Amino acid sequence: MLFHKRELLRMLSLAFGSSVIVGRNQLVAQTATPPTEKVTGIGGLFFRAHDPKALGRWYQQHLGIALTPSSAGDRVWEQEAGPTVFAPFKETTDYFGDLQKSWMVNFRVRDLDKMAAQLQAAGIAVKIDPQSSSLGRFARLHDPEGNPIELWQPKVPDAKS
Repeated sequence: MLFHKRELLRMLSLAFGSSVIVGRNQLVAQTATPPTEKVTGIGGLFFRAHDPKALGRWYQQHLGIALTPSSAGDRVWEQEAGPTVFAPFKETTDYFGDLQKSWMVNFRVRDLDKMAAQLQAAGIAVKIDPQSSSLGRFARLHDPEGNPIELWQPKVPDAKS
């Protein structure tokens, strides 16, 4: 049976939860007691850019991400509540596309088709994955500096009465 990487990661996290640490080429059961305090979410995403101001404007204009406030009246970008996947990949993965890129950001979206149309209307190439998974739908694009971006429309659970 062929599994996609996303499905395999989902199955492993469901099967083992936080009791497994993924190391280089092995799974190791965690024996330590989980920490009492834990982080509550991602507080920022920081990365190097050739032209930080221009790249920041691109993210703001095309993806609606507010930049770091420069004055007391400016608002910070606030995420909507929802799942966040934290997954280190092997350094040789081709999942990010360019092997020189060491990170990829995945943004949740409400309507993948509308977001893709908006980006394409702005001249940005977007490749929608034609296959849905039990997790939802995905698309791939790159920012002006070639950094990979994945868009994810989570699957809405079936409403059963």
